[in-house]
Amino acid sequence: MKITGNTILITGGGTGIGRALAETLHARGNQVIITGRREAVLKETAAANPGMAWATLDVDDAAAIAAFGVQVVKDHPGLNAVILNAGIMKLEDIKAQPFALATAEATITTNLLGPIRLTAALLPHLTAQPKATIMTVTSGLAFIPLTATPTYNATKAAIHSWTQSLRHQLRDTGVEVLELAPPGVATDLMPGHADNPAYMPLADFTAEVIGLIERGETPRGEILVERVKPLRFAEANGYEAVFEQLNGAH
Repeated sequence: MKITGNTILITGGGTGIGRALAETLHARGNQVIITGRREAVLKETAAANPGMAWATLDVDDAAAIAAFGVQVVKDHPGLNAVILNAGIMKLEDIKAQPFALATAEATITTNLLGPIRLTAALLPHLTAQPKATIMTVTSGLAFIPLTATPTYNATKAAIHSWTQSLRHQLRDTGVEVLELAPPGVATDLMPGHADNPAYMPLADFTAEVIGLIERGETPRGEILVERVKPLRFAEANGYEAVFEQLNGAH
C-alpha cells in the first residue's frame, strides 16, 4: 500500500484507532472518508481535519451497507482503499443466567458480518482499479483468547481466517489484502482501556503502523507492531504460558 495519494474509506473512523489512522493518513495527502454510527463524532473529526469527508453508516444494517457501497463510489470514484476498522468489544459471562445472547449476536454482526458485507459491496469497484487495498483490522486476541471477551476473540479469529482466503482469491487482481492486528491499545474500545498503563499509547501504535506500511514491512500481508508479536506467535513460542499470563492478569 502506498502511503499517499489514495482515496481511503475508514469504518469506525471517528474514534480510537480509526480516527488516529484517518488523521495520520489525511495528513499524508490522502483523501479520507470516515464512517460510523454517530454523526456528531464524525462531524467533529472532519471539522478538526479540513478536507476529510464523512458519512454515517451502521455496519449492522445489511441494506444500509449495500446502499452505502453504491453511494460512496458515486461520491468518490477514485476510492482505492478501505480499512475495515469498525468493531465492538464486550465482556461476557458465559455462566450468567440468562445467557446474554444478544451481546454475542451483536458482536458477530458488527465485527464479522459488517466487514464481509462492506467488502462485497465495494469489491467490484476495487477490482476495477489499477491498484487497490483492503485492510482488515483484527487483534492479537485473534491468535490467543482473552477469556473475558469470548465472542470478540472469535470474530477476530474468523476475520483473520477470512482475510487469508480473501488474499489468496484476489492474488491475481490488483487488490492488495492486508491485516492489521493491534495489541491492547489505549483507546475507548472498552471502559478502562484508555487509562490502562499496560496498553500501548495510541500515538505510538499509529506511528509504528504507518512506518511499517511505508517501509513495506508487512510479511504475509500482516501489519504487526512489536508489542503484538507475543500474542501473534504464541502458538509457536509457548501458548500455555502466554495464555496464563494474559488471562491471569484479568
